[in-house]
Amino acid sequence: MTAAYVTALENAGLVPLIVPPLADVDAAAAVLDSVAGLVLTGGEDVDPARYGEKRHEKVRSVNAARDATESALIEEAKARGKPVLAICRGIQMLNVALGGTLVQDIASQCNTSIAHDEEGARDSRSHEIDIEPGSLIAKAVGAEHVVVNSFHHQSVKRVADGLRVTARSPDGIIEGLESTDEDWWVMAVQWHPEEMTDSPEPWDRGLFKAFARQLEA
Repeated sequence: MTAAYVTALENAGLVPLIVPPLADVDAAAAVLDSVAGLVLTGGEDVDPARYGEKRHEKVRSVNAARDATESALIEEAKARGKPVLAICRGIQMLNVALGGTLVQDIASQCNTSIAHDEEGARDSRSHEIDIEPGSLIAKAVGAEHVVVNSFHHQSVKRVADGLRVTARSPDGIIEGLESTDEDWWVMAVQWHPEEMTDSPEPWDRGLFKAFARQLEA
């Protein structure tokens, strides 16, 4: 977890509690006793074994302990109706934990001319996304078309039951998900909004503000 996440959450009036991979995944329940919501951040690839596939040659480092911990946290958050904000790897882990699958390497497995795994500055704008009108993301950013940064080589493939797509890039890659359960607030995005909160465009801070408002509801 980078300092950018901490700053973005603090700027939204929140105090983050950082949870490392736990040896005892049952401790996830105790963790959620202490917090109002769950943020799933970027990081390593999710192990394809968790969604029943062999590892593609382009899969990068994985962290089995982190996968197990976050899966347990997601399941417990769902059971309790705790709000979830998921970012980059977070949207992928959320989908896998709930029974979905991933594209293991966009460049080699998808027909696209969009560079989703950029190498430039973390706050650089890469490509446009289309957001479903009326979705949580649309309400949070106040728009249905925005240009985002992009630092991922994997993406959601088969969407898990209980989730629905609310944003895509022009090539069809899934950029946003939310829960179909009105009692479970979930906003999941593929880009890195925490790296763009210093932008003069106010929508960059909208996701964290929306999450903070939900925690206060």
